[in-house]
Amino acid sequence: MTGPDDVLLVHGGSPLEGEIRVRGAKNLVPKAMVAALLGHGPSRLRNVPDIRDVRVVRGLLQLHGVTVRPGDEPGELVLDPTYVESANVADIDAHAGSSRIPILFCGPLLHRLGHAFIPGLGGCDIGGRPIDFHFEVLRQFGATIEKREGGQYLEAPQRLRGTKIRLPYPSVGATEQVLLTAVLAEGVTELSNAAVEPEIEDLICVLQKMGAIIAMDTDRTIRITGVDKLGGYNHRALPDRLESASWASAALATEGNIYVRGASQREMMTFLNTYRKVGGAFEIDDEGIRFWHPGGSLKAIALETDVHPGFQTDWQQPLVVALTQASGLSIVHETVYESRLGFTSALNQMGAHIQLYRECLGGSDCRFGQRNFLHSAVVSGPTKLQGADLVIPDLRGGFSYLIAALAAQGTSRVHGIELINRGYENFMQKLRDLGANVELPGEQDA
Repeated sequence: MTGPDDVLLVHGGSPLEGEIRVRGAKNLVPKAMVAALLGHGPSRLRNVPDIRDVRVVRGLLQLHGVTVRPGDEPGELVLDPTYVESANVADIDAHAGSSRIPILFCGPLLHRLGHAFIPGLGGCDIGGRPIDFHFEVLRQFGATIEKREGGQYLEAPQRLRGTKIRLPYPSVGATEQVLLTAVLAEGVTELSNAAVEPEIEDLICVLQKMGAIIAMDTDRTIRITGVDKLGGYNHRALPDRLESASWASAALATEGNIYVRGASQREMMTFLNTYRKVGGAFEIDDEGIRFWHPGGSLKAIALETDVHPGFQTDWQQPLVVALTQASGLSIVHETVYESRLGFTSALNQMGAHIQLYRECLGGSDCRFGQRNFLHSAVVSGPTKLQGADLVIPDLRGGFSYLIAALAAQGTSRVHGIELINRGYENFMQKLRDLGANVELPGEQDA
């Protein structure tokens, strides 16, 4: 159940207009914070957003004896791992909450302490995201793993050793696990079919600054030569391309005009191409990107999600809301998370026409083609959306519901907004800065 502070009233029907700022990527910053555990000496991380995942990792680091304090500039953290120690199991569990990031503490803690405890993990319910592969990878490095009450206990009886690993799918989480473990392992680790997202490259940059030796080949192979010791780093996190695209879709769906300060073209090229095909307009300068609806009809498109450099799955949900306002039939084939299209049922309640299919409606290789998952969608538009009661299912789906509520006529009650804080810094203030008519229920009585 959600409490009154976890409900947002959205009075829709007005365009979002104005300027907001995005800071460092949610999919990089917490991982770079974990990487600080590997160093002998303090690290400086800049462009850090104030989001829940950052607060979770900060708490977990502090439990393990890492000093974390603000730096000299806004959005800067100084992390000093000099006095790393074991943490109380109950405290780890309490801090971790529903986050999946604690699994990435395994390698660094095995190197620093020789053991680690990882509680049961949560995260967004968007399909299978098994952690078994993480543990299998750690076993290949030489870790022993024992199931205990409340989680998994890991030990490294001797120094971890480099190994050859081929991922069955280019998983971001598994790639991060290998990187954070291999940099201090003895010998060479070869990781093939690795994820190569911009956030992975930025994590490699962090580790290289610390003294790691990491080579990326063009065939998704990463080779890590283990070193005996790493130092600290000084790094500015790359901007959050997923949040930037969310606001871009909000501008399109509400017929608005939003300047996203901090947005970067290089990491968003695939999204920008698709945005232009739909009929959205954008203008890039040195400080950010302006996104707007230029008037006229939006165009239906065929879209398939894929791992980088393809169209990111986290871009899909916000854009689908905009596609409900496009003329004709849009086809969306989700190839990354099998349950990610479940959020569309609420859009249909608001007046959208979206039909889900188990078949692959696209030409890309897909893991779900012969399985019973509703992972393709046909969106028929344009349709007028009406306000509704909405319960947020996951992070990106939740922001998509906000966009739908803002584009709709009438008032929506959006339940579970705390989940959006996981990945969108200060989103309530940003909505108000863009002229959104939103309020918490208690504000009506104030």
